[in-house]
Amino acid sequence: MGILLGLLAIAVVLGTAYLMSNDKKNINYKAIGIMLVFQLLITLFMFKTEVGQAVITGISAGFNKLIEFGSEGINFVVGGFQLKEGGVFFFNVLLLIVFFATLLSVLTYLKILPTIIKYIGALISKVTGLPKVESFNAVNSIFFGQSEALIAIRSQFHHLNDNRLYIVSASAMGSVSASIVGAYLQMLPAEYVLVALPLNMFSALMIASVIAPVNVPKEKDIVDIKDVSNEKSIFEAMGNGALEGGKIALIVAAMLIAFIASLELVNWLIQLIFVGTTLQQILGYALAPIGLLMGISPSEVIQAGSIMGTKIVTNEFVAMLEFQPLLGQMSEKTIGIVTVFLTSFANFSSIGIIAGTVKGIDAEKAVSVSGFGMKLLIGATLASILSASVVGIFL
Repeated sequence: MGILLGLLAIAVVLGTAYLMSNDKKNINYKAIGIMLVFQLLITLFMFKTEVGQAVITGISAGFNKLIEFGSEGINFVVGGFQLKEGGVFFFNVLLLIVFFATLLSVLTYLKILPTIIKYIGALISKVTGLPKVESFNAVNSIFFGQSEALIAIRSQFHHLNDNRLYIVSASAMGSVSASIVGAYLQMLPAEYVLVALPLNMFSALMIASVIAPVNVPKEKDIVDIKDVSNEKSIFEAMGNGALEGGKIALIVAAMLIAFIASLELVNWLIQLIFVGTTLQQILGYALAPIGLLMGISPSEVIQAGSIMGTKIVTNEFVAMLEFQPLLGQMSEKTIGIVTVFLTSFANFSSIGIIAGTVKGIDAEKAVSVSGFGMKLLIGATLASILSASVVGIFL
């Protein structure tokens, strides 16, 4: 029954994307089918084979070791503070972003990451038939934030029409940055966060390719990684990475303050009219049908729906903080589905981030992004539902 529900959820998601498509005649169904098979095989491999479990354990151990290194730096700076039991979220979680961003910056400067991303993107492009720039950007979005992923392809922006712009923007919104993954792993189960990374990459590409199909001539399908890093030395790369990580940590902290406080304000206003009712509860009921399709049990679907809804209207950190205390109360299947759904940037604030980034690259194209902003959010949310539904089939 669970498998049938999962397959139905996938069909509903792809059908919804089809209804939103602006060029139904040119949808690349072969590419969609290939990427869906990739998703199923990746999830089967990681959850149902001993080798896959070993891979997850190894990657998780690697991240935990990096978190240990990052914690040493944090403790040196803030170790003198007397922290209550459980520590402080900013110190224990957000400041890890500084170290991870530094690592990414160094690997980018050494051309290690750009080369890996370019060839993985080229492989995806060759197998699926999707354009190289879109494939490169999808892989790039696993490692870098929304802004950084788009900036990496700025030299190709003059080639991007509205449909291609939609796809690269959707990939940026549908994925998460590796610099933040360490923070996620401090809050949610590692195996589900890690499997969400490749699944969301394919889901974002699939949904965006249905909504905004593209057909790119070979002469315009070029990926250039020469200017991905402007640093002149490894030490400059470390310094800039650390500063960028610090900026991200402060931005996340500021957004958490704003969104959590605003959520409390909205709940207070709602309770002036409907006593005992919260925005989270309303969102839970609204998303319950989708949650049931994804495979969440009826007894948990309202709570799970409220967490997923909170992520859409605020951001994934707010939702993860609300979900973390519930991990011991929910079934493993619900935990896996919700965790995968939360591991993306698909929320309202991302529309502004992406539009602002594109404006800095090409002001004319920023108008287009603002015009399809809501369509972008809906597409990225459908991608999150798709990834979570695939995971639900195997749990």
